[in-house]
Parts: sequence; C-alpha cells; structure tokens
Amino acid sequence: MKIAIVCYPTFGGSGVVATELGIALSKRGHEIHFVTYKQPVRLEYLSQSIHYHEVLVPEYPLFHYQPYELALSSKLVRVVQKHKIDLLHVHYAIPHAYAGYMAQQMLKEEGIHLPMMTTLHGTDITLVGSHSFYKPAVNFSINNSDIVTSVSQSLKLDTLKIFDIKKQIEVVPNFIDISNLNESFEDCKRHMVADEDERVITHVSNLREVKRLEDVIDVFYRIQTEIKSRLIIVGDGPDREKASNFAKKLGIKDKVLFLGKSNEVERILCYSDLFLLPSAKESFGLAALEAMAHRVPVISSNAGGLPEVNIDGVSGYLSDVGDVESMAKNGIKILSDDRTLNKFKEGARKIAETFDVDHVVCQYEKLYQKMI
Repeated sequence: MKIAIVCYPTFGGSGVVATELGIALSKRGHEIHFVTYKQPVRLEYLSQSIHYHEVLVPEYPLFHYQPYELALSSKLVRVVQKHKIDLLHVHYAIPHAYAGYMAQQMLKEEGIHLPMMTTLHGTDITLVGSHSFYKPAVNFSINNSDIVTSVSQSLKLDTLKIFDIKKQIEVVPNFIDISNLNESFEDCKRHMVADEDERVITHVSNLREVKRLEDVIDVFYRIQTEIKSRLIIVGDGPDREKASNFAKKLGIKDKVLFLGKSNEVERILCYSDLFLLPSAKESFGLAALEAMAHRVPVISSNAGGLPEVNIDGVSGYLSDVGDVESMAKNGIKILSDDRTLNKFKEGARKIAETFDVDHVVCQYEKLYQKMI
C-alpha cells in the first residue's frame, strides 16, 4: 500500500509513534509518505520506500496567523495525485484530521476516493480538543474519519465522554521496536552521574505542570533518605526552574541532575534503576514503556492509560495522583535489595515486549485493509 502519514514532527510522543509506525510499515513492504512542516526527528533516513514532503506556509500580510491547515490540505492533494496514495493516516484530530477531510473533499471533485484514519493521542482530545473554541471542529473531524483509533482504552472513554462520537473507536496501543533498542553500550558511563553504591532514579518528560515535577522531586527526596541514590531529569520545560528551587529547598539539589533535552535517553536508561512518572494525566505513557523496555521498573500514578502499560506489582507500582508517600514507599521496596530489583527489571521487560512493534503494526494493517 501507498500510505500518507501526517503528524507533528517534534519530540512529542505522537510524532515519535507516527514516525516509528511509518518506518515499521516500510520494512513490511509499504510505501510511506510523511507530509508535515519539518522532517520528523526520528526519521533519520529517506529511501525508495520512505518519502518526506514539506508543507510550506507562505507569509501573507493579511493573516495574523498563517493558515497551516490550508497549506497542509493543498499539499496532501498534490501528494495523493502525484504518488497515487491509497490511504491517509493522520495523527491528532486537529488540525490534521480537519485538513485531511478538506483534502478528501477536493480529491472527490476529481473522482478520487481517499480513505482516512485518524489516531487520537491525548492532548488533541483532553486539553485542546475539549476547548469550546475547537470542540465542534474536533467532533466533526472524528465523525468524518473512515476509521478512528486511540492509543489506550482510557483515551477512548475520555473521547466518548467529551464528544458526541458516532464512530466506532478502535484501541491500538503505542508500541516500541524491541529489536532496535541499543542495549549494548560498551561504556555505560554510570560513574559520571553516580557512585558505585548509589541507585539511579530517572524521569523523562517535557517538564510541564501535568507531569507533576515537584512530586518527582518529593518522591526522590523520600527515597534517598533510606536508599543512597541520585535523580536524573531529562527534558526541558516551564516547570524546570520551579523543580530546581524545590530540590534546593529540600536540601538535595546536589543529588538532582537536570540534563535538559537529550538524544541519548537510551544511554541514560541503560544505567537507571527506577523510573518515576507521577503524572496528573497520561493518555498512554510512552516514556514509561521505553523505560520498561530497557528493564527499568516504573513508579507511576494510575492516571489515564498508565495502568494499561505499567502493571502493578509486575513492572512497577501504581499510586493515586499526588500520593507521594505511597510512591516513595513502593520505590524503596523495589530498590531495597538486588534480588527484588532484578525481579522487577525482568517483569518490566516482559510487559514491554507485549507492546513490541510486530504485535501492534499488524493491527494497523488490518484496519488499513478494512478501510480500503
């Protein structure tokens, strides 16, 4: 099949999943065309089966905000016409499904039928999409997609609760390519961040309020009173300074290392012993899955789709949002001795393997076939 994929090309989870999906589909013999305003960050190469089409939005004095949706829908029409695209897969309801619908209507004028799948990832529904300004457009876009998928059962239920959906929503989880993980770092460089007798605790996110970064600091503070450890925080965002000040207030600033945005998350996870994700909301929890794939147990909240990924008592533990005492207690339980830690490390890996790309991509392929 010739498949056009529209996504955000940034470090966010939806863009990463969409890009990895396209790469995986190309390995299964499909021709993939990414259509977006910048080459996706995880798209390291182009080939005969992977193509990238840049959406250019020309400056025009009349517009205060440049109309990306118009440029995207027009570009989609040209790509479909030139490359004989079989179907369109958009990630995020707005603006991508909205632009996809407009492209469908333009192509219909020429007798071309373009089936469209819309994958819902989270903030397009629970934050942006539910805003009264956008809700009618999101509702319309979802209901006019040929097939709709969500990355978790939790997100599906949220969507049905927030919007008036007349379509069946299929749950197809996020995934990870286990075979592509780098697990053979010759120099893990653990000594650069921690002493030999210290546990390494990690958090990776965009450091927004929803990630509850102060809870990350608080949980670590409680753990380090009983377990000699250090905290590594990967990512950048608006709550970084507040979290740094909180660590200073608790007297543990020298034990917390902020690394900012990094392309070496795999290397950091290779020497991590525990992953913290106390988020107020997670549509899926891709960061937790990536940690688990590297055999790092997860202490997380039970928000959103996290209980579908982090299995309580197997890959880590779940607690109510804000229950830092429970999270710390469970973290200490996992880190208290090597035997327990290793048991959870293996449990995390086994659960992660159930989300391997080979198990998930075939679900998309079946839906593609149904759609065309």
